[in-house]
Amino acid sequence: MKRPSRPKRNTASRASRSAVTKQPKVPSSTMGRVRLHGSAGRRGFDFTHTMRLLVNDMVMRMPELAHIDMSRVAVAMVQARVDSSHGIFASLTPMRFEKGSRFTTRRGRKYSCQTLLDEHGREMLYILSFYLPRFQNMDFSEKMITIFHELWHISPDFDGDIRRHPGRCYAHSSSQKEYDEQMAVLSAKYLMKKPPPSLYQFLEFDFGKLFAASGGVYGVRIPRPKLIPVAS
Repeated sequence: MKRPSRPKRNTASRASRSAVTKQPKVPSSTMGRVRLHGSAGRRGFDFTHTMRLLVNDMVMRMPELAHIDMSRVAVAMVQARVDSSHGIFASLTPMRFEKGSRFTTRRGRKYSCQTLLDEHGREMLYILSFYLPRFQNMDFSEKMITIFHELWHISPDFDGDIRRHPGRCYAHSSSQKEYDEQMAVLSAKYLMKKPPPSLYQFLEFDFGKLFAASGGVYGVRIPRPKLIPVAS
């Protein structure tokens, strides 16, 4: 007796289903809304709200930063994957492309960037992020220089693009050392204006001491924005 054969599978339909499921998912055009201000009543230290207060004061006191509108800048914290003194301490993410354009072309394809809104529906032009605990474990002067380092990346036109220096190294000019020396000068100049110590005292603690003193550290977390392909 022959063993009856199994019904043949519909390989065509299976292939078509596979093709459908393997289509890359296009990200949403918006990242949603982010709350720029503190969460009242939550236990612990609100890092991003406190950092926003400090940066607001820097922008107000420093003519070199007068072009920055902090109502269009989101401040975020990122948990560093490795608790190490090496790696990224902070970053500035521009939400637009060169000269404030909403579009860029890569490998012949046109893209836009996801948008991020605040709780009132205003579009954010930059995301200023700090990597914890790594950032908080630097010494005080390095923290201040790092903050100015990232703020200085904001375009003087405040159009969502970065400040572009002449030459190939348009982000940091031809010398990152000279760039950071300039940021050290700005930091010293800011402190000479005698801002209230309560604004920057949290930078005098490392992460462990800040966590222990407040019972926890929390703040706004924002995923990295994605590029969205634009239909031609």
